[in-house]
Amino acid sequence: MKKKLTYIGIAVVICLVIGFLSSFATQSSINGWYGGLNKPGFNPPNWIFAPVWTVLYIMMGVAAGIVWAKGFYHLWVKTALYHFGFQLLLNATWSIVFFGLREPFWALMVIVTLLILLLLTIRWFKVVSNLAAFLLIPYLLWICFATALNYKIWELN
Repeated sequence: MKKKLTYIGIAVVICLVIGFLSSFATQSSINGWYGGLNKPGFNPPNWIFAPVWTVLYIMMGVAAGIVWAKGFYHLWVKTALYHFGFQLLLNATWSIVFFGLREPFWALMVIVTLLILLLLTIRWFKVVSNLAAFLLIPYLLWICFATALNYKIWELN
């Protein structure tokens, strides 16, 4: 149990650090460039993003830690965690492309790729742990919403 909690703790910290680092690209554009964009009616207020992402990163970390605790030597665990790592990298890349580079179209390409990779990650997590896969469902729903939002922002601008 102690080993599992250690893996979960490490994975949560990694996810939160990735989220924190990618937020630098976001913060630099929120009040300027992003504020001036045309947005759809379903665009949430800016203050909602930080708490939602914090909860999602924690859930992602718990899920990854559960999988990791099953033993990295196992092929299925490695495959699941490699998928997880790549999708986490794409997650951070999206913020850089959308907010940092101010490229909604290319960000849309990144987030669609992220969505596909996230579905594969959930599939592999399910092979290792049903609970870990279940913990990624809110993240999947949020990425689906973010994809629609990204598309509409690109379309409107």
